[in-house]
Amino acid sequence: MPRFEVAEVFVNNARFAPTREALHEALIQSCSDMGVRYFALTHHIDFGREAGPAVRLHNYPSSWEEWFDERGLGRTDPIHRACNLASVGFAWSAVPDMIKLTPDDRCVLERAYEIGIGQGFTIPASVPGEALGSCSFAVDAGQAFPEEFQFVCQLVGGFAFEAARRISGSRDILTDHAPILTDRQRDCVLWAARGKTDWEISVILGVGHETVIQHLKHARERYGVQKRALLAVRALFDGLISFSDILKR
Repeated sequence: MPRFEVAEVFVNNARFAPTREALHEALIQSCSDMGVRYFALTHHIDFGREAGPAVRLHNYPSSWEEWFDERGLGRTDPIHRACNLASVGFAWSAVPDMIKLTPDDRCVLERAYEIGIGQGFTIPASVPGEALGSCSFAVDAGQAFPEEFQFVCQLVGGFAFEAARRISGSRDILTDHAPILTDRQRDCVLWAARGKTDWEISVILGVGHETVIQHLKHARERYGVQKRALLAVRALFDGLISFSDILKR
């Protein structure tokens, strides 16, 4: 299956997934299509001690969840801590360059490998007023992560987190109450979702560079997000843009 088609199929299945089980199945299918084994969609909290609406959905081995929760690693896990320093997805192999790994951190990573969780890719999810979260994808221990699917992981992971927040009750904004953007703001969001820089967008649209910066700034403010990647995910989730829009040149 073509890479972008994997993301498009997931979005179509997840946008109105009625239950956690339906979203879980959609993520399992996406993992299969991308050639990865595991996914983990979660807020970075200690699920053994903290209450409230929170996202947690994964297909990691149960022994890993038990070991993880016994040590209260929701906030201190090295992959989770690295999310504080990332605005887009990152490979786990880059984590030692992002944060200083402690002996306990290395123990966590070694334990994950022993249980069978190999290399991975994590997409941070930051929502004002909520605990930081993320969506991670990983392969079996000893296998190489399919780097050609990292951008698809970025799209699937961000969208999955929004879908999970809707199902869990963390997200109460429905599609018909989505923020209203001007046509020019939507154009800028669309080209940003296509991977264009602010300067490239200004050339394409024939407007000033500063104008594009302001359009995207206002769009982020209306959606209440700080990062371009999350802005694109929110716009996809609410139907402001579609994958056919992104792929159309």
